[in-house]
Amino acid sequence: MKKKKLIRITTVPASLDILLEGQIEYMQNYFEVCAISSDNNTLTALGKSKGYTTHHVEMTRKITPLSDLKAVYKLYKFFNKEKPFIVHTHTPKAGIVGMMAAWMANVPHRLHTVAGLPLMEATGPKRVLLNLIEKLTYSYATKVYPNSKGLFDFIISENLAKPTKLKIIGEGSSNGIDTQYFDPTPFVSMRNSLRQELAISQDDFVYVFVGRLVGDKGINELISAFQNLNSRPTSNLSKLVLVGPFETELDPLKAETLLAIQANPNIVSVGFQRDVRPYFAIADALVFPSYREGFPNVVMQAGAMGLPSIVSDINGCNEIIIPDVNGILIPSKSTKALEEAMRTILEDTNLYRELKNNARVQITSRFQRQQIWEALLLEYKSFLRKN
Repeated sequence: MKKKKLIRITTVPASLDILLEGQIEYMQNYFEVCAISSDNNTLTALGKSKGYTTHHVEMTRKITPLSDLKAVYKLYKFFNKEKPFIVHTHTPKAGIVGMMAAWMANVPHRLHTVAGLPLMEATGPKRVLLNLIEKLTYSYATKVYPNSKGLFDFIISENLAKPTKLKIIGEGSSNGIDTQYFDPTPFVSMRNSLRQELAISQDDFVYVFVGRLVGDKGINELISAFQNLNSRPTSNLSKLVLVGPFETELDPLKAETLLAIQANPNIVSVGFQRDVRPYFAIADALVFPSYREGFPNVVMQAGAMGLPSIVSDINGCNEIIIPDVNGILIPSKSTKALEEAMRTILEDTNLYRELKNNARVQITSRFQRQQIWEALLLEYKSFLRKN
């Protein structure tokens, strides 16, 4: 029997490569899959390296109505030609243009995954506009998949979609975690040498942050909290390692934050790293004070690598971290609470040991990648039975 066509769309290829790593290849065993994204050169190279078909449609991450309508038209023409059984979108811009085009082309199963909502931090006219875009995206979709219970509840509370249209796949997360890949064991013997490379003492307690270095990831508060923590003469020695790129356009950091990152010898910024495992391996705890998330991969990755986490008490984060079991929850945007949590995990050795002992098992027991893939495949197959 000929395989049905499945189209997966993200705004930028990095989301296909990182956020959905391995998932598209897995689905090729059951469907004829095509991945659509912007940045033709990167997308084409990715498709060749991963062995799946790609199709280029330029999309932007900003509010660009004319460019967005052009993307809708190009997608509509492609869907009309290919006649896909399922179109499944991820990320906000891919969601609105993909779902609108799929609706126009009468694609029978139009699916959108919600993995974070920028509107949560928006106010005024921008919030009104983003609310409208989300409502439109969900209205064009036949099914919407919030990747956390917090997002599920938020969508209902804001009246963005009816509960009957929503479903969480598995335990949450868009792609789960490859717990064999994120395993601390191979890095144990390298820990000392890796620390030496970054001029970090073996006695230092190392906090690590992994992600984009932008305001809504809580970086301004993190730098301030770390500076306060290290300024106390009674504090144990600690270092902060930042793993991720700066973004100067969408959500830049404060000038004083950038200055502190450059000037403080106890803050080590290593930029974007394709393989983040070595940086988890040299760390003692993850600090992730984000303002908003869907279901953050980095918190699961850190846990799988055996690290306890300090995270904001927001959706997604508070579904991965259980207080005083595998980490600490803090109020979002609170420098004081963040500093106190960092001090607690630094100085309370009994608590730290307990959190660390629980960290990996809390991930392996709930968020194995294969479980997420199988749950999504089961969802796809349910559509086959209806046709």
